[in-house]
Amino acid sequence: MYDPIPDDSGYEWPTCVTPHCNRRLWTIEADRWACRPCEDVTATRIAELPALFRQLDTTAALMKGASRVSSGGSGTRTAPIPPRLDVLNLVGPGGVAARLSAIEDAWRATLGWTVAPWRGNPAQAVPELAAFLANNLLWACSSYEEVGQDIDDLRRLHGECTALVNDERRPGRVQIGNCPARVDDGVCWQPLTARADSHRVRCGACNSAWETIGEWRELRAGQEAVLAALALENHATAA
Repeated sequence: MYDPIPDDSGYEWPTCVTPHCNRRLWTIEADRWACRPCEDVTATRIAELPALFRQLDTTAALMKGASRVSSGGSGTRTAPIPPRLDVLNLVGPGGVAARLSAIEDAWRATLGWTVAPWRGNPAQAVPELAAFLANNLLWACSSYEEVGQDIDDLRRLHGECTALVNDERRPGRVQIGNCPARVDDGVCWQPLTARADSHRVRCGACNSAWETIGEWRELRAGQEAVLAALALENHATAA
């Protein structure tokens, strides 16, 4: 006599715990929390984060160096390059490094490992944090019940970085003062504009260009020198 077929009508097939996925796990994935496709795409995102961070950090450093408002004796104020706060928030102490570190801390606590070592500033820490997460991602997808939220956090973090690197916000152009380049009849002094996300400024009148941080400093110094000379001329005329 055979045993009756068990009633499995109430059985719920395991699904991926990652938000926005929740697909049914394959039979070979039945002992996992997150599906293999989610693991694979997360591994790619983790691998790309250090390079994305480096690009954002370069942009932030450029804008910090150009954020000072300069003024001349004539009362003319040169508008600064507006800081991209969204970029600065990601490369600063509470940005990418902190968000990756929070995931690492949770994983270490679950594994019973010692706390994470100090890895320096965000630029130094991000590659090390990404390496830790990449090395332990398989364990997390297989054995860490809360991994779905971490995968979703990494998805959002990667998306934020990618959007800024690819300039999906399309910030407009801003006035950054006048061109201080010397031309045949004196100083060019044509108005200059720049994009907040770009390293390059080019004068449409004399074709002078500034691209690197050092050149941006030269641009500011040149503008200040011209304004100072104009102030002296105005003072002499008034006297």
